[in-house]
Amino acid sequence: MENTAVKVNDHYWKKVVAIFFVGWILMYATRTIFNPIMGVVGEQFGLSNTQLGLANSMFFLTYAIAQIPFGMIGDKIGRKLVIAIGFVVLAAMTYLSGLATTFIMFLMIRAFAGIGQGAYYGPQYALSTEAIPTNKRTLGNAIINSGMAFGTSGGYLLSSKLVLENGEHWSKPFFIMAIPTLIVGILFYTVLKEKVIRPEDEGQKHAENGVKEKISLKSIFSNKNLLAAFILCFTSIYANFVIITWLPQFLIAERGFEGASVGFISSLVPWASIPGALIFARLNDKTGATKRLVYTLVPLAVLSVFSIAFVTDRTLLIAVLILYGLTGKLALDPILVTFVTKNAPAGALGTTLSAYNFIGMSGSILAPYVTGYLADSVGSMQIGFYLSCVLLILGLLAFAVLAKVKPLKEQ
Repeated sequence: MENTAVKVNDHYWKKVVAIFFVGWILMYATRTIFNPIMGVVGEQFGLSNTQLGLANSMFFLTYAIAQIPFGMIGDKIGRKLVIAIGFVVLAAMTYLSGLATTFIMFLMIRAFAGIGQGAYYGPQYALSTEAIPTNKRTLGNAIINSGMAFGTSGGYLLSSKLVLENGEHWSKPFFIMAIPTLIVGILFYTVLKEKVIRPEDEGQKHAENGVKEKISLKSIFSNKNLLAAFILCFTSIYANFVIITWLPQFLIAERGFEGASVGFISSLVPWASIPGALIFARLNDKTGATKRLVYTLVPLAVLSVFSIAFVTDRTLLIAVLILYGLTGKLALDPILVTFVTKNAPAGALGTTLSAYNFIGMSGSILAPYVTGYLADSVGSMQIGFYLSCVLLILGLLAFAVLAKVKPLKEQ
């Protein structure tokens, strides 16, 4: 653990944004390479939709469980060390996923991969929050978050091209993704600085460094603003992972898409999310109108998710996929992350962000399995999309009731 604060120049925060952007590319690519080829893996192991959903749910179960412990460990012993170790574990487990010879073995390896990813979220956003200037924080987080879009698209395109179109074995995308993941894990430890003093902080010399507050989960979960963000994050991530997990299979089974077109059409969501996230993040930084932005984005996301399941015309389907990308989870997340950092207890930023992501990613545990189960029971994946719309509405209502957003001048 590094106790001494390190002075950084005006460009360090850009380096932090860049490397964490790459980190999210790899985080999401190693997740989504499985989704377009779920049917291929299912045929090899003789699996139902419910069992295929379980493979994703198991990954996100361990990912979510790991959030709070890794956030607390990062706050105590050093965040960059936690991130680096997590990425090395993720690289090893991604490679081993391609070697699995039974479904049970595949489940166990993916569970350990989830633990490796669980080390990233809280420590990452804690380090980036400390490094990015306050007036650029939401925009910086949006740029970092856009790595999720690149990774989702890259994972879709890689596995659909290699496996669905070229006929390669389903293990090949896993082997390929393990290499850059290991390299970036090493870079995290060498590039990042544990504690920084930005040029704008010179006058105050980080007076808070001498103050150590006990990290209390009770103070986090009893804060109504944080609770509002947690609930909305859960419902937003649930809807997002219905789409991320099942959209490729939905396009194949219920809309007649084939080959690499599955990856391309599925990638419309993450690609559209990039301008949406950057535009709304900039608006949030300039206006501080968090609630107004939430009240705009979430209803449009509900409309788009409903339409994805409902419409059959291909042109209209493409339009609503783009609408979801512009207004869905990846556009909302930078706004909520900044909101959480403003309301986090002093000295527990990493823990608070990990708690936020733990609650949110609980939605990713449920979404793959529940949607697969409903698809097997009803004979269509549409009902899973409709359920996510209901949850999004409930999340919006909870945020409206609980969240008390301060005016910009008080923030």
